[in-house]
Amino acid sequence: MAPSAQAHHRSHSLLLLQKLLNLRDSASPLTLICDTIEQSAGPLVREVISRAKIARSKVVFISLATVKKPHDAEIFIKARGKSLKALATEITSHFTPPPKDTTSAPQKYLLIFDTLNPLTTPLQTPLLPAFFTSILPTPSTSLVAIYHTDVPSPHLPPYTPPPPTLLSHLATTVFHVSSLAHAIESHRAASRSLPLPEFGLHGGREGVLVGLAKRQPGIVLDMEMRRRSGRAVAERFILTPAAAGAKTGASIMLLADHPLFAAPTGDDVEGEKGEEGETTFSLGLTEKQRKDREGIVLPYFDAQTDVGGGEGGRILYDMGREDDFDEEEDEI
Repeated sequence: MAPSAQAHHRSHSLLLLQKLLNLRDSASPLTLICDTIEQSAGPLVREVISRAKIARSKVVFISLATVKKPHDAEIFIKARGKSLKALATEITSHFTPPPKDTTSAPQKYLLIFDTLNPLTTPLQTPLLPAFFTSILPTPSTSLVAIYHTDVPSPHLPPYTPPPPTLLSHLATTVFHVSSLAHAIESHRAASRSLPLPEFGLHGGREGVLVGLAKRQPGIVLDMEMRRRSGRAVAERFILTPAAAGAKTGASIMLLADHPLFAAPTGDDVEGEKGEEGETTFSLGLTEKQRKDREGIVLPYFDAQTDVGGGEGGRILYDMGREDDFDEEEDEI
């Protein structure tokens, strides 16, 4: 890929992520964020809410696990124990009707579901498509929902897709968040052809989960966006949350642009070559060995020259004392 093509790809990917986080032009009506106990989706959700407040969007927080109302949410709805129909009626009751004047812009809404796991019961899972359609009446409404992938899914009837498959099919954009520190350790092991380390639940260790997030601030975003044409766009990013009290937002970059994920440079390759002297053998040749190899006369070297008389290519062989001459083989 030419440098200009790489720069174009980088700019296009970053602008696309900025468009999704800013909820601009209804880029993604339904955004699904898949997280685990090892890496929460909190940093990404807080960034989306802060950008929505800058765009003067009304934030509606639908709580299924959160006890207290978030600071930036304007409307807080407790959804625990309510049916999907009753919940949809309560959510839409907070929407203001669109203005009759076509010149004025309609009010934008951001719906935040802190978790969708309680809604994925055998009775409610088939009703989720109609539920999402009812709470997204206009293009000015966007929905961001969190799904915990490490929570066991309930037993569903046969031929019913599991909740992660159904939600991923309904969503226009899917984010899988993971720890940056875990990704760095896995990349280091892969570059050295070592077994990939396992963290958290996959490590099989009992006790409290201890992560590495404090050593490497930031999260990895595995994005998959479905365009209206049906073509999917996949990319990996690093989102570093802003410090407390900072006026600027979070910083975003491609995973490939991170210094620890960059391709090895010429200095790194020379450094690896310099380490060959510390091994028990070396594949290189010294100057004396190179000259000795050039002075070796290969077998049948005289046969490569034209000796005249159309005899080029004949094999010259001198018999030794240990050779047993057989007249019958010579006649053949």
